[in-house]
Amino acid sequence: MLFSSCIQPLFNKFILGLVLIFSVSIHCFGLDSETLTLTANDRNISVWKWQAKGEEKGVILFSHGALSAPWKYDPLIQPWIEQGLTVYAPLHIDSTDHPENHKYSRNMSWQARLEDMQLLADTFGGEHYIAAGHSYGALTALVKGGVKATIPEGMKPSQADPRVVMVLAYSPPPAMPGLIDKQGFSGLAVPALIQTGTNDIPMGASLDWSAHLDAYEMAPATMDHYALVLDDVDHYFGGAICRPELPGPKQLDELKQVSDISELIINGYFFTEQDAINQLNSLLSSEGPTMLSRK
Repeated sequence: MLFSSCIQPLFNKFILGLVLIFSVSIHCFGLDSETLTLTANDRNISVWKWQAKGEEKGVILFSHGALSAPWKYDPLIQPWIEQGLTVYAPLHIDSTDHPENHKYSRNMSWQARLEDMQLLADTFGGEHYIAAGHSYGALTALVKGGVKATIPEGMKPSQADPRVVMVLAYSPPPAMPGLIDKQGFSGLAVPALIQTGTNDIPMGASLDWSAHLDAYEMAPATMDHYALVLDDVDHYFGGAICRPELPGPKQLDELKQVSDISELIINGYFFTEQDAINQLNSLLSSEGPTMLSRK
């Protein structure tokens, strides 16, 4: 979910403080999860954790869309945990569900998101992990994979993390003044899936759905970057993710297609299974209803 106005971050110096972790079991939208609290300086960061089913084979760090919340992505997260991946997702300060949302202006959200993801990476990322996100959160994930966005003063000029093996970016924002220019997407340095739909119209913009593919169009031609476009799919899959209050109908079949493609790219590029890469490449198509491209 994107802001309709240009984002001009307030640049505040970030000093990583003592991290305290507290956990409490909860049940969320049918998925067993935990909440953890990470503390840096005087800001608490609530984190949702979905434990992998069976043996844990890897970790995904997920960033939700603007104004949304981690637990509003249940249908997207469930296939990951069934694949053996543990998922951690912070509640960013721009979320309308954040208990202290009123304390922060919108232009503070970008720095806070970068801080949140770095803290998650340092706490839960281990030696390597997958960075994933939807909408505004997709840009957060892409930056961890090398994309060069505006970085607030006082933070490291590059927020890329060498521990990121691949990126899953669902409906990432296009180039936006004050946040990222189109050339910035050329920094993508890891395998990635960039997804959008033909009804995925950037809010407050005179662009069409294809603007969400800026990250793909500008990515280096290393043959491990994929673009997935689904006919008639909107920004929220009809309310299946990010905004469950929407009237629908929920586009669950289309979301399952995305999850199936995501499973293949994870198996291929995170678990290094050549058969999965071959199967993924066999699905390449320039025509709908499911268009899959590679560069």
